[in-house]
Amino acid sequence: MSRSPSPGADDEALLDGVGPALAAMRASATDTRRVLRNQVLNVIAEAPGEITVGGVAEAMGVFQPVASRTIAACVEGGLVRRTASQADGRQSLLVLTEEGEAERRRLAAGQRRAFEEITETWDRADRLQFARYLIQYNRDGGEWVRRQRREQRDGSGGQEQD
Repeated sequence: MSRSPSPGADDEALLDGVGPALAAMRASATDTRRVLRNQVLNVIAEAPGEITVGGVAEAMGVFQPVASRTIAACVEGGLVRRTASQADGRQSLLVLTEEGEAERRRLAAGQRRAFEEITETWDRADRLQFARYLIQYNRDGGEWVRRQRREQRDGSGGQEQD
């Protein structure tokens, strides 16, 4: 990328800077509820099959009450609909409404515009490579969080990370 550390920068210092950089990114997402709502919409839309509140919580790497409150707000806002499972009528499944899919597309377009504006001075190849790494990091990070949650739940002692 065109804004790389100065030549001779210590690799360990560079890696030590990742945590503060990620914290700053999280802090810039000032509306946590909006971020969670966006995650819920994406998880439901990208689910390979039927999905429940518990499935959303696991996919997001959050505890079920967090997902449940966010989903309730999405239902109230007309973005998500609850339906009964055909296999088990006691189980409530989640489906995006037309409004939910439209909101998801709107948010994705805004995120893309922001990414393009932030990286507008970068070489195209660097921008695309960073996008690939960011998507891979998000996918791998999500799996890491789910693994940590399972280990905590099962008592197998996953170490907690900030």
